[in-house]
Amino acid sequence: MNLRRLSLSLAVVCASLAVTGPLAAGEPKAVVELFTSQGCSSCPPADKLLGSLVHDPSVIALSLPVDYWDYLGWKDTLALHGHAKRQRAYSVARGDRAVYTPQAVVNGVVHALGSDKSAIEKAIADSRASAKPLTVPVSIKVQGDKVVVDVPAGTVDGAGAEVWLCPVTGKVQVTVGRGENSGKALTYYNVVRRWVKLGTWTGKAESFSVALNELPNANLPLQDIDRLVVIVQDGSKDKPGLMVGAATVALKDGPAL
Repeated sequence: MNLRRLSLSLAVVCASLAVTGPLAAGEPKAVVELFTSQGCSSCPPADKLLGSLVHDPSVIALSLPVDYWDYLGWKDTLALHGHAKRQRAYSVARGDRAVYTPQAVVNGVVHALGSDKSAIEKAIADSRASAKPLTVPVSIKVQGDKVVVDVPAGTVDGAGAEVWLCPVTGKVQVTVGRGENSGKALTYYNVVRRWVKLGTWTGKAESFSVALNELPNANLPLQDIDRLVVIVQDGSKDKPGLMVGAATVALKDGPAL
């Protein structure tokens, strides 16, 4: 009788693991992009919250510093103008024209106040209930001097999904010299430093690769890249949509997960 009970218990455990699906294998359930700025007095609480989200293995949390607060007297040292363009493109794609800092965009389709943990959690739940994000099990690995991204066969909407590689700096500390945060020492986590387009996924199994020595540029030495994130996203750069796949790999030890 005890042996039968043990066999039944093992069967139940195996069944529950099978039902858990991709998340049990470490697949993310959400990509959270935080649009933030060193010139925004409301942003430090959101930056701190993102610092806690990077330790959640089910979330890929990214900081995307913007430059449109630079006019207040402090030039954001991490901002990319492309981040501001991406944020505006999201607002157009959603149709609400909502652009602000700190703003979190979840799975490419829902936005929330970046300093409100409950709102971000609700956005994650809402996006998963309505849009079914991150259904494509993307993989990323470093092989020798190359980064290799594999995207399996699947179903895509429209012309395909764009595949982007993002070099990330896990933790950056900045002392702000002027503006609304003047004199404050701020910490930023999982800061996206570049966007490298690998190609377009059209639904068939694809493998993309890029040499590690192609990732740095004049403003980003290789030693500042702690992690690589790959996203597969419906739509285009000018009209980004649903995150259909994402994965991350560490290049060296750091605070990001």
